[in-house]
Amino acid sequence: MSTEYILKNCATGRLFEDTGWLLSDPLCQHPSLIRAVYKKKQLDYDRDDKGLYRFADWMPVRKMLKGSAAPVTYKSEALAGYLGLKNLYVTFSGYWPQIGAFMQTCSFKETEAYSVCAHIPESEKRTMIVASAGNTARSFARVCSQNKIPILLFVPYDNLDTLWFEDELDPCVKLICSPPGSDYYDAIEMSMRFCEDKEHYYAEGGAKNIARRDGMGTTVLSAATFIGRIPDYYFQAVGSGTGAIAAWEANKRLIEDGRFGNTVMRLIPSQNAPFLPLYEAWQSKGRELKIMSAEEAREKTGIIHSKVLANRRPPYSIPGGLYDALVDTGGFMDFATNDELERAKSLFEELEGIDIDPAAGVATASLIKNVKAGKVHPDAVIMLNITGGGEKLFKKEHSVKYMKPMEEATLLSA
Repeated sequence: MSTEYILKNCATGRLFEDTGWLLSDPLCQHPSLIRAVYKKKQLDYDRDDKGLYRFADWMPVRKMLKGSAAPVTYKSEALAGYLGLKNLYVTFSGYWPQIGAFMQTCSFKETEAYSVCAHIPESEKRTMIVASAGNTARSFARVCSQNKIPILLFVPYDNLDTLWFEDELDPCVKLICSPPGSDYYDAIEMSMRFCEDKEHYYAEGGAKNIARRDGMGTTVLSAATFIGRIPDYYFQAVGSGTGAIAAWEANKRLIEDGRFGNTVMRLIPSQNAPFLPLYEAWQSKGRELKIMSAEEAREKTGIIHSKVLANRRPPYSIPGGLYDALVDTGGFMDFATNDELERAKSLFEELEGIDIDPAAGVATASLIKNVKAGKVHPDAVIMLNITGGGEKLFKKEHSVKYMKPMEEATLLSA
């Protein structure tokens, strides 16, 4: 199988063919995201046995990989009742067999990994480079290990505890860590040195990769196809904001589909205070993003409980990026403190019956704050994107082992 699509430059509107692994428009001299325009305008999603690939019509995939699972959406009763909401829908990405959720890494980053890895051209023999704060690396490691795809991961040393797996990883998966005390961007910078060797390595691309965004967009497809319409509000925790951009793009495709209404879903992404570059940029009412110094970023990363949300160079200002998504949807940036996210995590587990990760706690805390502040109508159709959950349950039912970096990591830490 191979999904049919062409590419569109978000800044200029130019349409062009994908020649294999494009992360930008080769004829555009200014930075801009590119977007996939799919030939099939109506989504054929009644293929539950395909896992994540039930949404393959709107994913730029060349094949289907084994082991995938789709996000699961359900209508909340307990949390909705607590908040006085009539139409709260939870889209859960993680491990929760009771509702049919079987993501073995307990993170929606699996949606990215299964989409990106299925997008790789058959002729590609080089090693893919992925930098991650933790969850993305765990998901890519599992998918690449299962499907024998060579990958070199870069993760901050202090986030090694996120790299846990039930099964032994295939040798095609390798890891290098940036030094203790470093952050996600340090890992990115280290990975870029390897990407200079284009004969042996290629960059996955992060937010620039259409396959990553369209994999993440399956959360919204899960919600809309379950509810029967596009939600009014969308809550998610963000580090780069790529998930919110993906939600916006999926929203556009659902409107074009014609069966889910024409609602423009209001995006309310949240960060973990005090690491707030996106929130502060939005408060300034401009497109420009103030870049944190390395020292400030590392200090604030050390404070926040959801370290996977610490990205000091997110795709905010770039055409097609988060700023454009927020403006177009009438959305806004929000935040949650460590105390707020921990209370939200406990409340969600108590009411809904499953543990959630700190990032999902940020999103839940933001929902609670906005409902209590009267910014969300109690009758509105709300999508709460729980981007990770069930880790405690998974580790209770399975024994896990932790990945170790290659010995070369010490040589590269200077």
